[in-house]
Amino acid sequence: MHPRPPPAHPPRLTAAWGSVLAGVDFYSDVIANALEIDVMTTNTLPRGPQAQAQAQAQAQAQTQAPQRPARPGRRQRGVSLVETMTVLAIVGVTLGAGLPGLGDLADRQRLRAMASLLETDLKHARSEAVARNQVLRLSFGTGSGQGCYVLHTGISAQQCQCGAETGASVCTDSAEALRSVTLPPGPGLRVQANVGAMAFEPHRGTVTPAGTVQVLGQDGARVHLVVNIMGRVRGCSPNGAAGLMAC
Repeated sequence: MHPRPPPAHPPRLTAAWGSVLAGVDFYSDVIANALEIDVMTTNTLPRGPQAQAQAQAQAQAQTQAPQRPARPGRRQRGVSLVETMTVLAIVGVTLGAGLPGLGDLADRQRLRAMASLLETDLKHARSEAVARNQVLRLSFGTGSGQGCYVLHTGISAQQCQCGAETGASVCTDSAEALRSVTLPPGPGLRVQANVGAMAFEPHRGTVTPAGTVQVLGQDGARVHLVVNIMGRVRGCSPNGAAGLMAC
């Protein structure tokens, strides 16, 4: 018997098989190229202990920047006890020299303030008498204190007395105290007048009798407030205190 020839593959199957083989060849080339690249990349890494030690040394040399030598700082110096005591002594001498001047300045300011207050009260007594259309009296008292005065109503200066010792004014009958000023006892300012009381008339604002009221300071400085018969007040100072003109 004659052997049977192998069956012939149909043309479509042959074409498909060829396409499969071509695809296998293409992907084989891609895989081979990838493996070759991987192998080449891997081969670039150093191998062996000596090579690894050399690579680590190079990496450390690159990462460690050269350190700049520290610049020596400025030496700080403290203050000794002798220097501190010297400064305190200088400050004490300076303050000791300036304190008397400050005390005199404070005394002059108090003298000026008290003289200004008394001048204001004298002018107020005149204007208040005109406004009330009534005779008002300004009575002064000394006693053992530093002086006082009281502005009051009444027909007589004896109806109201300012209390230099007690600080309170006492009025009798129908008299009324409108304003009272008493200086505190002790060293300091004093107020005294060459008259016992002044009467302020309501019609023309005249004053009877005319007089001079003095404000005396602790250091001997004084201010004179001169009240004329027309009720005008003029301030002066025998020793030029408080920046006023000489009397």
